[in-house]
Amino acid sequence: MDYTTQKTFIAVAGNIGVGKSTLTRLLSRAFGWEPFYEAAAENPYLADFYADMRTWSFHSQVFYLGKRLEHHRLLIDHRASVVQDRTVYEDAEIFARNLYEQGRMTDRDYDAYRRLYRAVSSFLPPPDLIVYLRASTPTLQAHIAKRGNEYELNIAPEYLDQLNRLYDAWIEDWTACPVLTIDMDNLDFIRRDDDLDSIFAQVKDTLITLPY
Repeated sequence: MDYTTQKTFIAVAGNIGVGKSTLTRLLSRAFGWEPFYEAAAENPYLADFYADMRTWSFHSQVFYLGKRLEHHRLLIDHRASVVQDRTVYEDAEIFARNLYEQGRMTDRDYDAYRRLYRAVSSFLPPPDLIVYLRASTPTLQAHIAKRGNEYELNIAPEYLDQLNRLYDAWIEDWTACPVLTIDMDNLDFIRRDDDLDSIFAQVKDTLITLPY
């Protein structure tokens, strides 16, 4: 089956500052896919969470999980091919897990969260392909500094290190759909056309092999 005539669901995953949103936009233009960016949602637990993370982390993460699952369902039902900026899986496998490992979510709450995540996500088809953008912490810090979002500038390198570890562990165990891993440390697809063309070629070559 030709991927150019078949409805396709591509998801772009990766750490903070790695370039997910930019690549989502560029892929949508190059392949004619509908782009879907992170759904903005006003979390009613956010103020409580920042005041007492251990007490409110479960509530906050369940809210985000529900929103991402709704978004994922919309992508599955969309009539045309789509490319998504960040997956529902990253909420659970990276950010909720990180809260738990940092002691900001109790054993009981984390177990309940994981059970809910596994039960609900098992009913949703995965993407046809995950494009995983991987970068070292210095590269992520350089990207974050360039885009200049004030709320990101104080992110500790240790936090990025921890997220990278969790991302790599998740991708290593992931089997629900193919993954194309792209090392971003030596790429600059915003300023170098050859780098962007290389990514497009890798995506195209991978899509051709998918068993639609």
